[in-house]
Amino acid sequence: MIVSLLRILTLIRKELLVLLKDPKSRASLILPPILQCLIFGYAATYDLNSVPYALVDQDRSAASIALVAKLEGSGIFRREGTFARMTEAVPQLDARRALLIVVIGNGFERNLETGVPAPVQVIADGRNSNTSGIAQSYAGAIIGDFAAAWRAERGFPAAGVTVSTRAWFNPQLETRWSMIPSLIGTITMMMTMMLTAMSVAREREEGTFDQLLVAPFTPTEIMIGKAVPSMIVGITQASAVLLVALFWFKIPFAGSFFTLYAGLALFLAAAIGFGLFLSSLAGNMQQAMILAFVFLMPFMLLSGLMSPTENMPAVLQYLTMINPLTYAIRITRVVYLEGGRFAELLPDMLALVAIAAVTMPFAAWMFRHRLN
Repeated sequence: MIVSLLRILTLIRKELLVLLKDPKSRASLILPPILQCLIFGYAATYDLNSVPYALVDQDRSAASIALVAKLEGSGIFRREGTFARMTEAVPQLDARRALLIVVIGNGFERNLETGVPAPVQVIADGRNSNTSGIAQSYAGAIIGDFAAAWRAERGFPAAGVTVSTRAWFNPQLETRWSMIPSLIGTITMMMTMMLTAMSVAREREEGTFDQLLVAPFTPTEIMIGKAVPSMIVGITQASAVLLVALFWFKIPFAGSFFTLYAGLALFLAAAIGFGLFLSSLAGNMQQAMILAFVFLMPFMLLSGLMSPTENMPAVLQYLTMINPLTYAIRITRVVYLEGGRFAELLPDMLALVAIAAVTMPFAAWMFRHRLN
């Protein structure tokens, strides 16, 4: 037992030296996750700060002018032009110069005064459904608030229901509050899977894999020796992303660091099992990189990072159950934003244990098969 442990420690030391002896390699382990986190935090957001729109004002009344002022006073909507007819505004949408066309129909002010629904149409560019839907909801909320305020200022009867909204866990509904915690698992998986998948392939290309065949290492010892350094790198990268979330984006951490890192450790064990399996299949680093990308893209799409898994077809929802990234994203979001406890996340933890219990032995079997 002690001899086996010493052999594993020797292999772990050798793997860490290969990773850390080159200054460029050391920088590539830390800088890319930080840069990716910053890019995702600023670029991958559904929050809109500037929405170009074309205006078709058929009413040309004081109320329509006030509505346009309300839209543009929000700081979000930017008018690209005012047109008399709809046919003149459509080319703005076709050429992507405008995301929306706001059409204020005849009788807008008169209908407001009489309590009849006032005609306002918001036409969006459906080629970008997510952004257009959010822009439409922004415009709809502003128009609804304007109509209620305009009638109240002139002494007309107000609506009988007042809606007050509040968002828990993310009061400002900022996309990065849900995106950045999810990247703790996503970026870590991208880097560790690539690193693990290329570990054996690199040795085959460099000719050092044959030395493992004659060395007194069992396939299980080789697998552990390959997995532990990748797990150390993964925890380090996850910590770097966590620090960016805490101190750069200043997203409040509501949970327990112990629960978060326990979930990350189980997640990395499951992800590294996939990486070791790919590493045993690949004959060179190019094949390993291609195989890693083939797996990473479905993992990310089926993880709930960009869209809820509940909205996916039933067949795909079953596939998400074998995706370790699905559980990692759920754990990081619940711990980071909601302050979830270990007992609450136990089903997700057990699912990761089950995935690791399948991937690790299967990777060991593949190593044994390739060595024999």
